[in-house]
Amino acid sequence: MILRPFLYEGTSCASYLFGCLSQSALGIVDPHAELVESYLEAAERAGAPISAVFETHIQADHLSGLPGLIEATGATAYLPVGADVEFPHTALADGEVVELGNTLVRALATPGHAPAHHAYVVADRRRDTDEPWLVFSGDSLLVGDVGRPDLHAAGDPAPRARELFRSLGHLLELPDHVLVYQSHFGGSVCGRALSANPFSSIGFERRHNQALAHADEESFVRALLVEVPPPPADQAAIVAANRRGLSHARR
Repeated sequence: MILRPFLYEGTSCASYLFGCLSQSALGIVDPHAELVESYLEAAERAGAPISAVFETHIQADHLSGLPGLIEATGATAYLPVGADVEFPHTALADGEVVELGNTLVRALATPGHAPAHHAYVVADRRRDTDEPWLVFSGDSLLVGDVGRPDLHAAGDPAPRARELFRSLGHLLELPDHVLVYQSHFGGSVCGRALSANPFSSIGFERRHNQALAHADEESFVRALLVEVPPPPADQAAIVAANRRGLSHARR
């Protein structure tokens, strides 16, 4: 399996190219509009086409590169069931699996940061096991933090925070060795205490992430709703563009 991270400093966003080279099937997770050409060039160097584009949720802090990638490649767009978008896509339910050759991508419903949010749990059949190897956690579990619950909350973030608490419990059911690849890193407004290290593991976060140290849901919610940073600039316009599926060239 190939895995290539893309870290965009301007908005502290992380996205990923990954998949199976032996059967020529690559995917992109949470693409950034400014990096569409970079993904295409990386796929060309790898010698395999991009056949799938996954969004963990509707992004609120940057324009998505999904429309541009679909236009350039004809790939299938995958979003969580319930994502309120206006463009053709395949809606994945909790537990559904997408096969990229020998790379298996299982949708794990993790609402909270957004009402429709998936993490994507990845296994590689060439390792002779369907055991998960890594998880693309989106804006649910972050390195040193968790996602903020207010950006898609319509003024009442407490219910979203409670959803996030339960979603994190599902993520922490993964084995300690599973690698965590988040969609933001230190400097992003989508969390409060993100580490400068963009990558981690379930076991490390279980032991060291202070946002996971709360024994009960109510204390987690109270802690998550204090000192919330300002929302992203132009949030409403960004969400609207991403919902409509406007490409970088047409926005």
